[in-house]
Amino acid sequence: MNLAEYKGVYVFAQQVDNQISSIALELIGKGKDLAKDLGTTVTAVLVGSNVKGLADELGEYGADKVIVVDDPELKDYRTDAYSITIGKAIEEYKPEIVLLGATHIGRDLGPCLAVNCNTGLTADCTHLDIDMDGYLNYLKEGSAGNLMATIICPDHRPQMSTVRPGVMEKAQYQAGRKGEVIKLNVSFKEGEIRTKVLEIVKSLKETVSLTDAKIIVSGGMGLGKP
Repeated sequence: MNLAEYKGVYVFAQQVDNQISSIALELIGKGKDLAKDLGTTVTAVLVGSNVKGLADELGEYGADKVIVVDDPELKDYRTDAYSITIGKAIEEYKPEIVLLGATHIGRDLGPCLAVNCNTGLTADCTHLDIDMDGYLNYLKEGSAGNLMATIICPDHRPQMSTVRPGVMEKAQYQAGRKGEVIKLNVSFKEGEIRTKVLEIVKSLKETVSLTDAKIIVSGGMGLGKP
């Protein structure tokens, strides 16, 4: 692998129901910091159906480029369809860094994408920076929360990570700012997508996801006797 061929910071611009998820804007904000240290650009990868209109919003939040893959097969998230699609973008454009949100979608997509790209994945990161050798440093907490580990991926590209929502500062909005929009077409072989969405059931309406909530209140009786 020629590491010098890989340039740029790519962010998976997760959207649900054709609305950009807040984690995508947080990753663009962090991606701008990393790109500045590396002297490169930030590209948002937007995948879905009828999502072309969201590209302008990503540009206004700081994306230098937006790769748009707009196809009816990508209307609802499916692991095979999304990993094949984003894998094609990575193969074609060779980014040095790929960031995904540690959401339900990102935690499912990230490992499959890493396997397809023959690279590593550091999950649930809380801090990212570039070291003196130009490597991406991932900071990750241990499962008990009392151990911190810094991880690097020196031999494979892209350097890939999922990042916890709410730990990075959201990119600043600049009305009218434009990013270069790049259309990428994909096609799927018969049997390549192994799942089919029959129905999406939303049991709770007018609610805010825990990922986007500013305040979470919980209560309980504890573990002891009353």
